[in-house]
Amino acid sequence: MYSCLSRGLRTKGRLCPGYASSQSPPWNVDPCTPSTHRRPERCLHSRISAGNLWQSLAHLLSGRAKQQPVAACLMSTSVRRRRLPSAFPVLDEALQPIHNDVFEANLRNSQACQQRYIEYMEKVKKGGGENAVKRHTQRNKKMLVTDRLRMLFDDGYYFELSPFAGMGLPYGDIPSAGCLTGIGKINGLWCVFIANDATVSGGTAYPITVKKQLRAQDVAIQNRLPCVYLVDSGGAFLPLQSEIFPDKNQGGRTFYNEAIMSAMKIPQVSVVCGSCTAGGAYIPTMAEETVMVHRIGTIFLGGPPLVKAATGEEVSPENLGGATLHAEVSGCVDHFASVEKEAYETTRNMISTLNFELPEEDEEGVEEPRHSVEELMGLAPQDYDHSLDVKLILSRLTDGSKFQEFKARYGTTLVTGFARISGHQVGIVASNGALTHNASLKGSHFVQLCDQRDIPLIFLQNTVPMPELTLSQTQAETNTNRLKAQGSMMSAVACASVPKITIVIGGCHGAESYAMCGRSFDPNFLFLWPNARVSLVAPGHSAALAQEEEDVEKINKRLENESSAFFSSGRLWDDGVILPQDTRKVLGDCLKIIKQQEYQLSKEKLRTPLLRM
Repeated sequence: MYSCLSRGLRTKGRLCPGYASSQSPPWNVDPCTPSTHRRPERCLHSRISAGNLWQSLAHLLSGRAKQQPVAACLMSTSVRRRRLPSAFPVLDEALQPIHNDVFEANLRNSQACQQRYIEYMEKVKKGGGENAVKRHTQRNKKMLVTDRLRMLFDDGYYFELSPFAGMGLPYGDIPSAGCLTGIGKINGLWCVFIANDATVSGGTAYPITVKKQLRAQDVAIQNRLPCVYLVDSGGAFLPLQSEIFPDKNQGGRTFYNEAIMSAMKIPQVSVVCGSCTAGGAYIPTMAEETVMVHRIGTIFLGGPPLVKAATGEEVSPENLGGATLHAEVSGCVDHFASVEKEAYETTRNMISTLNFELPEEDEEGVEEPRHSVEELMGLAPQDYDHSLDVKLILSRLTDGSKFQEFKARYGTTLVTGFARISGHQVGIVASNGALTHNASLKGSHFVQLCDQRDIPLIFLQNTVPMPELTLSQTQAETNTNRLKAQGSMMSAVACASVPKITIVIGGCHGAESYAMCGRSFDPNFLFLWPNARVSLVAPGHSAALAQEEEDVEKINKRLENESSAFFSSGRLWDDGVILPQDTRKVLGDCLKIIKQQEYQLSKEKLRTPLLRM
């Protein structure tokens, strides 16, 4: 209704039928016709006051105005919107005989990386080990965290983030960092989840556990996603307390984020399905709604052993902080569940009360790429020298293998253009060689163009192994110009307000990785292919960093280990390692997740006006 009034009662660019030139509108202003719209003094927007607007609405609703224009206006706003039809050209990027040698070498390397990926995944799925699983399920009568998530989410499906976090750390392997995080659908609504795995050291929080929880909260904040906490925690790992407790982005930040998310109207609900001791007790009490499971859920700052040591009194966990106490006496929890299954049904019901209005599922089928995604295994570069034209990768990711290239003949070592992935319009910035002066200016221009049009950006990153050395005056001038242009692109990427997703398909090295939206430039999501390398310089290119041959060998050996995608993911420098053939599905899910925030009906808190007596 308002949209019609603010446009001078137009319907698709024309005045509503009831207000033809023979009949003046109910307010004493001229409607914004095309001929008068250029004159601000005659525009409805500039001349109608708030009082007149409400008088006009009252006039329309009172029956003194004809009903036909109102109906026409309402009908015009209810028409289902659709995107412009795609007229993008098709990328005819079939594999050629000249690609065979490089393709086969890449394929062998990708198969080895995939085998390592499978081994890591199997190790992570075992949690704390066979004995810990038995103790958790048989003695403590609890469900495994994966079973809990399957009961919580639609069709038991969820998209896990950083499953390899905690592997290969100096203080040992912590499978999944002791907690599972990710995104899944509850009643059709995408929600972030943070779920403790009590089979790993009894749910004890390590430094990497805290880092993973904070990253999940960042994902919820950045994408405005509801957050569900499944709490079964034994508190902090005291021997590493100096890395857990004191600093800004350590333990206390979890509770700070909870308060900030609540102020941002990002819903948070909590399920107490185990112990919530010490700092863990604040997570459910700061959530907006909490359900607690009888007999297995407890909330207290200090447990029965501490009570006995301090007072000499013996008390059971249930009497000290069980579900009955907190549901009936303290009021810390809002819902009481007799068994775990009831708790997850209650949680699903809580999510259904959120103020979202989801669109109907698009019945039109999404066009699949014309080339098999399985071929991406042979296109994932073994190293920088085995990189093929990035358009071969694009033609296996985009809908219908269609791609509208931008500045195709300028700065050709960077490919930019528009495409659709799972029906979503995106801008793509893809490495196709060194980020030269012209390529950087091109990237800066394209990023700003997408920001202007509110189009999400996808970066496919494969940067050079090391920067070019300055060995002559000509090279010095070239490097200087390149630095300035790369700085311009970094500024454009950093200041772009549209969603950004980064996939490291090869190398992530040096300053070029910043311009290609590396982790420090805060993309909404960042994933690695198993063949990816993340380091200041690539292995085998460290000669310029050391003088002695012995030092060069040591550095190369260290780089070979520390640049691995699994080393990176173990330290949460990314949101997970994904297989090349799964990339299109992951991108499609991420774009749907990012878009969901548009469907929340209440985003800003309306403040009550001050009433003066």
